[in-house]
Amino acid sequence: MVPPTSPRPAATQPTLEMVAAVAGVSRSTVSRVVNDSPNVTAEAVAAVTAAIEKLGYVPNRAARILASRRTLSIALVIPENTAKFFADPYLAAVIQGVALHLSSTDYTLSLLIAPEKDAEKTRRYLTAGNVDGAIILSHHSDDYAYTRLSQSIPVVFGGRPMSEEGPGATYVDVDNVDAAREMTAHLIDHGRTRIATIAGPRNMSAGIDRLQGWRNALADAGLESDRIEYGDFTPASGALAMRKLLDRGEPIDGLFAASAQMASGAVGVLREHGLEIPRDIGVVTFDDDYFAQSSHPPLTTVAQPTIEVGVRMAQVLLSAIDGEPGEKITMLPVAIIERDSA
Repeated sequence: MVPPTSPRPAATQPTLEMVAAVAGVSRSTVSRVVNDSPNVTAEAVAAVTAAIEKLGYVPNRAARILASRRTLSIALVIPENTAKFFADPYLAAVIQGVALHLSSTDYTLSLLIAPEKDAEKTRRYLTAGNVDGAIILSHHSDDYAYTRLSQSIPVVFGGRPMSEEGPGATYVDVDNVDAAREMTAHLIDHGRTRIATIAGPRNMSAGIDRLQGWRNALADAGLESDRIEYGDFTPASGALAMRKLLDRGEPIDGLFAASAQMASGAVGVLREHGLEIPRDIGVVTFDDDYFAQSSHPPLTTVAQPTIEVGVRMAQVLLSAIDGEPGEKITMLPVAIIERDSA
């Protein structure tokens, strides 16, 4: 009869004590290095780092959370419905930037898709000690539950909040007014004088600011600014708005659409009506994404640094969590991409 074989012993998981022995330092020194304490000599850091690499030591996340009294978790909140979230390339790029920065830290990212009806429930979750801070994207003026968050945890907004708490909020944005003015002026410089706009939502700062930029450019040129319809940054809303503009029967030779998705919908309607771009109507827009690039012809547009927006929001939030002083408002530059649509 063959005797039963003994089970293989489980591999020993490296411990702080083992790292300390290899590095020739105390256990407390290893702990300070692992927790990024500044009170450690460069020589000790080098010795501990080498020992960690040699042994394959992985810090105990639960222990670090208890020691720091932090969750090491960040929430990224999208106050939109699921369908709109998955269709918007801007949101995807910003989230990529946030995740890119957090990948070099101990923080994990929790994505919360929370339409308006779930706002209060989401706020309760965020203030119940589940996260150390929150990033809020695609917010609206009636998202009061989110602007109140800053009274409980560090919060950074993507774009200027519009509610009563907005003036004191921390946010990362671009100069939507100036970029929209420049886009509209581009049409004017190419001889367009009857310029319409498909504006964004009236309860979002990006929609309001881009509309103001369009108005500023027309006022500077002494042109009428009454050819306005509104959308919600989706292709379907852009198509509907373009139909409404054409149904007025007023001549239009230029169009500024406040997002490339809305421009995409508008271009389809223009084509249905036998209007050629740019021969009959010049079209410019906002966002250098798939919708701007794949249009026929590709659209002159404002390129936002979307990934950088995400990176900067993560940086600003982590600094706030650490109690470091910082600027409330971070404005990033844009680039104008000229193509043949104007």
